[in-house]
Amino acid sequence: MPPYVSLSVAILFEIIATSMMPKTNSFTQPVVTAVVLVCYGISFYLLSLTVKVMPLGIAYAIWSAAGIVLVSMVAWLWHGQQLDLPAMLGMSMIIAGVVIINLFSSVVH
Repeated sequence: MPPYVSLSVAILFEIIATSMMPKTNSFTQPVVTAVVLVCYGISFYLLSLTVKVMPLGIAYAIWSAAGIVLVSMVAWLWHGQQLDLPAMLGMSMIIAGVVIINLFSSVVH
């Protein structure tokens, strides 16, 4: 599996798991807790495949940036959490940083 595909799917499962975390009610809801743990397991397995062929720092930068932004969007859409201007500006800078790394860093290629 190409590294960006495995990383993208890993990020998707991490977002699902993180977004469902509040529904575990401190891990007292067995079914939701099981879903969260399985999603994290799949996510970390796919991340481990990714870092075999992609530098760890780059993979983690992409993972972190996508996770922060996408989990924040899920929290806004499904949990009603608000994002203020500093939060949105900060996330924009994170995205810009990952774009710069991917476009200009010789470490990625």
